[in-house]
Amino acid sequence: MTPGGRRAAACAGEPRIGTLRPHLVTVAHGTRTAAGNEVARGLTAAASRRLGWDATTSYVELCAPLFADVVATVDTPAVVVPLLLSTGYHLRQDLPAAVAAAGRDDVRLGGSLGPDRLLAAAQVDRLRAVGAVPGQPVVMVAAGSTDPAASADLDDAAHLLAHAWGAPVRLATLSGRGRRLVEVVRAGDAVSPYLLATGHFHRRARHDALAAGATVVADVIGPHQRLVDLVVERARALAPQETRASA
Repeated sequence: MTPGGRRAAACAGEPRIGTLRPHLVTVAHGTRTAAGNEVARGLTAAASRRLGWDATTSYVELCAPLFADVVATVDTPAVVVPLLLSTGYHLRQDLPAAVAAAGRDDVRLGGSLGPDRLLAAAQVDRLRAVGAVPGQPVVMVAAGSTDPAASADLDDAAHLLAHAWGAPVRLATLSGRGRRLVEVVRAGDAVSPYLLATGHFHRRARHDALAAGATVVADVIGPHQRLVDLVVERARALAPQETRASA
């Protein structure tokens, strides 16, 4: 049972890949939607091949293996790349607490993936794929958080998307701080989910956006090549100097 009282569901898939150290550990939120959990595994596998490192995919909750279990049992020095788009409780509390509880001093824990220009570039590709046209106003919708730092991250992510898209971008959230889609979407808008994987929030974002008058709703960011680039970039930045020098 997890500290929050939620039991992780068993998830199929190969947990470890690669041959060299340091060990890459990714940690996604976890979802009851199997396809959503596969996104984290696919990203980890692609990053592992690029880096030439052993790699393990883990989750905060709802899917096994849990991060707390992985960080307690991985038997080599590790770098942890959270597959979380914004700062929030998991990054501030849960993940550092798991590392501390494991008594590890050889684990380097990274921050959120976003905001980042590579995420914005991936969002632009997803918008184009569903037929959004240059100059079309966009609403970026995120899961949301009560953490003020997460709100600042989302504002920055929306600005990066506006720059990459070349048109105004307004921000909506599905929970926590911020305005909801029904308050933000205007008829004819395109909607860009600032979500890593499909699941409850993705289904809700699509439903609410179309109900509010959006013309098109892009897919989640998913296992986009730009996101693989970002995971590799973050892993290398966290690695010991001697590893970076030999990469």
